[in-house]
Amino acid sequence: MLLADDEALIRAGIRFVLEVADDIEIVAEADNGAGAVELARKHLVDVALLDIRMPGVDGLAAAAEMRKVAPRTSVVMLTTFGEEDHVTRALRCGAAGFLLKDTPPDDLIRAVRVAAAGEPILSPRVTQQLIERYVDRDLSRADEARRRVAALTDREREVLCLLREGSSNAEIAKALLIGEGTAKSHVSRILSVLGCTNRVQAAILAHDAGVRPPDRRS
Repeated sequence: MLLADDEALIRAGIRFVLEVADDIEIVAEADNGAGAVELARKHLVDVALLDIRMPGVDGLAAAAEMRKVAPRTSVVMLTTFGEEDHVTRALRCGAAGFLLKDTPPDDLIRAVRVAAAGEPILSPRVTQQLIERYVDRDLSRADEARRRVAALTDREREVLCLLREGSSNAEIAKALLIGEGTAKSHVSRILSVLGCTNRVQAAILAHDAGVRPPDRRS
């Protein structure tokens, strides 16, 4: 994988965390977006972990360029709480996921593995932050959201609840006792039925419609 952050201390900390995992190898590091793009082109890594704020070419521009020169690379953006504008721009740039810089070590390792498998990864806190931001702007969408959600099956509504929480396909599969392939198929159909292009849009729509998380009590 590729790691890009203009702060050497941040890179060192992330490298220290990820090197604990036997199946994760950092093959290149960059301190700016332009360097990250060139390294992605050279190494064709599975995952690129990019800071959003970097001098010159920032992480957002780098993500967009990587989509052209290394389309098989899953780009995961590093962000801080309160940067939802950057997150929505990164969605349009083709980023596969978003993590907060204070993500716990185990969650960071898991997220890199999920991204390497080709699945999107969203920090639950980032997802909730985006939901709160956009729902507060337009509360009149509730009726339309409920109409669209009504087209889903009961199982798909359960999956949508978990999408609202920022769950990955693996987490959805574990929570509902189904295979990851089945979870992925459910997510794809949900996005299609709801007319959403990504998981964040689906999570926002679920919030608008008042869809509640499943009761996991035994």
